[in-house]
Amino acid sequence: MSSHDSSYKAGEAKGHAQEKTGRAAETVKDKAHGARDKAAEAADATKDRSHEAKQQTGSYVGAAKEKAGGAAQTARDKAAAAAEATKEKASEMAESGKETAQAGKDNTGGFLQKTGEQVKGMAQGAADAVKQTFGMAGEDEEDVHKKRDNY
Repeated sequence: MSSHDSSYKAGEAKGHAQEKTGRAAETVKDKAHGARDKAAEAADATKDRSHEAKQQTGSYVGAAKEKAGGAAQTARDKAAAAAEATKEKASEMAESGKETAQAGKDNTGGFLQKTGEQVKGMAQGAADAVKQTFGMAGEDEEDVHKKRDNY
């Protein structure tokens, strides 16, 4: 019986060892599944955070684009206002130049008229002096015409 007992005990030890190995393998398997699950959760969380960061970056980019667009529009508006102001100022200056030129023309016209009258007066004085020299002084125009008609 001893052989039988030994065989029985060996079988029993083997069964215990197999059971213990099975439990250890199951424990390792459970831990591996747990680690895999944790890794998947971490990957999902990272993916979610990445997605959130991407969305947030997109909103920052959108806000920056909007702000840049607003700044560009403001710059265009200011440029248009400056161009309009420059155009108005140029128009005012042109009108002022026209008025100054007209005033100068009027003054020149008056000056030329005055000068013409002075020249006419001097010519008349010279004609009177010539008439007086030739003895024609004191006669009226009618008398001069009558003498001419009588010849």
